[in-house]
Amino acid sequence: MMPKRGRFAPSPTGRLHAGNLFAYLMAWLDAKSTGGLIVLRIEDLDAQRSKPAFADQLMRDLEQVGLTWERGPIYQSQRTEAYQEAFSRLSRAGHLYPCFCTRAEANAQAAPHRGEGSSYTGACRTLSIRERRVRREALAACGRASSFRLAMEDGCMRFDDLFQGEQVIDMHAGADDFIVRRADGGFAYQLAVVVDDADEGIDSVVRGCDLLPSTAKQIHLHHLLGTPTPTYGHIPLFVADDGRRLAKRDHDAAFDEMMRTYRTPAALMGHLAFRAGILDEDVPAMPDELVKVYDPATLRKRYRNQHAITFAML
Repeated sequence: MMPKRGRFAPSPTGRLHAGNLFAYLMAWLDAKSTGGLIVLRIEDLDAQRSKPAFADQLMRDLEQVGLTWERGPIYQSQRTEAYQEAFSRLSRAGHLYPCFCTRAEANAQAAPHRGEGSSYTGACRTLSIRERRVRREALAACGRASSFRLAMEDGCMRFDDLFQGEQVIDMHAGADDFIVRRADGGFAYQLAVVVDDADEGIDSVVRGCDLLPSTAKQIHLHHLLGTPTPTYGHIPLFVADDGRRLAKRDHDAAFDEMMRTYRTPAALMGHLAFRAGILDEDVPAMPDELVKVYDPATLRKRYRNQHAITFAML
C-alpha cells in the first residue's frame, strides 16, 4: 500500500474533547498504518472565535497523547492569496454567481422538505445581468456587498467511503449552491479546505460523519479546479449519554477533565480506542501501539451506517 498523507485540522475555538481526539486518532492511524505522514492545519478562518492561545494549547494536547505530525502547523488565516487565486479561476470559468440574500432571507427560502443544512433555493442563480446590477447598487448604497455561490450541477456524486462504503449523493442543483466567499470578503470553509488539501498533497481525509454531506461539494470543487481528489473516510461521532453530540461549548468530555479521570495519556487513548472498537479490552495504549492492531476493513464493517458512538467517561 502506498504511504498516505493525512491531516489534523483543528479549529482553535476551544479545548479538545473526546470526539476531536477520536477523529485525530483515526486520521493518524490511517496514515501511519501505511507508513505515511500527517499534516497539521489550523483552521482559523473564523477570526472572531479563533484564538492563538487555543491553537497553542491544541498542539500541546495532541503531542501529550502521542498524536504527532510531520508537516505544519499551516494556518488558514495566512493563505488568503491561495483562496483568492482559486476563487478567480472559478469565477473566470463561470462557475460562480453573486448572491444578494441575507442569511435570514436564504433561510426563509428553504424548501420545507429539505434536510438540515439545505437553506437555499437558488433564488439569485437565475437573475438577469440587469437585476444583478440593480441589487449590487442597492447593497453598495447600504455599505454592503454580495456573497458568491458555486453553481452546483444536477445529478449524483458517487464515491467509496473508507468506512461508510459506497455513497450516492444527490447534488440538488440550485438548492445546494453553497457560498465560497462571504459578503464580508472572507472565504468559506468549503473552498478553503479543498485548496488546502490540494496544496498540501492530502490524499486521505478521515473525519466525523457530520461532514459526510460536504464531501460531494468538495469532490466537485476538486474536479472544477483540476486538483487530485483525496479518499474520504467518515467515522461515527462520539455522543453523550442523552444522544447529544459532544461540543466544545458544552465542555463535554473536555481534555483536562479526561486527563484528570484517566491520569495518563495511555489510559485515555486506550479507553477511546476501546469505546471505538479498535481494542477489545479497555487497556492503556498509545497511538504507536494502536497502529499495530488498526484494521480499516474490520472497522468498515463495524461503522458502516453507524453515525454515533455513546461516550461516557468512567
